[in-house]
Amino acid sequence: MATRRDTADFILARLGHSDRFSVRSMFGEFALYADGKPVAFICDDQLFVKIMPESDALEGRCERAPAYPGSKPYYLVPEELITGDRTLPGLLLRIGDALPLPKAKRKAARR
Repeated sequence: MATRRDTADFILARLGHSDRFSVRSMFGEFALYADGKPVAFICDDQLFVKIMPESDALEGRCERAPAYPGSKPYYLVPEELITGDRTLPGLLLRIGDALPLPKAKRKAARR
């Protein structure tokens, strides 16, 4: 099931910091970026956050589930945390700080 754009917009609005968070559509779902680094996915209208030491605060508050068939587990963030937890944006920004910058894509060689 594809994620609706209004779900991604809702999550972005709840996170605030519009200059630091963005989403990009991929295969009918969305990747959530913090400062240009992928920190979560929005799949089937649900938020899945990467499991890292920086996201340990979600342990016990979120169940672990695959974001899509065959994926590694992520924290499945319930709507109550998206709408009511003021620490979620900071947590996502800390995850982004811990991740390396994406590798620059090389231009295709001419044949």
